[in-house]
Amino acid sequence: MTEEQEAAFDQFLAARSTSLLRTAVLVCGATPHDAEDLVQHALEKVYKHWPRIWQDNPEAYARRTVVNAAISRSRRRRLIQEITFSRPPDTAAAELDLDLRDALIEELRRLPPRMRAVLVLRYWEDRSESDTAALLGCSVGTVKSQAARGLARMREHMGALA
Repeated sequence: MTEEQEAAFDQFLAARSTSLLRTAVLVCGATPHDAEDLVQHALEKVYKHWPRIWQDNPEAYARRTVVNAAISRSRRRRLIQEITFSRPPDTAAAELDLDLRDALIEELRRLPPRMRAVLVLRYWEDRSESDTAALLGCSVGTVKSQAARGLARMREHMGALA
């Protein structure tokens, strides 16, 4: 790897690792420790393939690796775990309704892993349908249907709680 590539990787790591960690926590409902393992695995793959991907879109590669690893892990374990944040978000949010946020995260945990991944990438991270589809390796139609079904399930259950 050239010095320029090494420097670009270091900048990528500094700029995006917290965001990748947040994605891992939200997508898989993992403990901070498990999320850090997923991100570490993704960053190892990014580093391994850096000479090939560094000028394209390494963030998309890393996110897709995190999401795929989270889905695979969830399929293997089928455990519901508590979602916590080990680091603050990249930017401060306006005043939040913490009860609503906790309820939404709880509802996300109830969804199947792929549906949860679609909702987190599409709405929590505010990605387009095509970006979400590309990250998950599926069609835009799949993203639309999974998002619609996931939101319907959440609304149905949250409506029953009200």
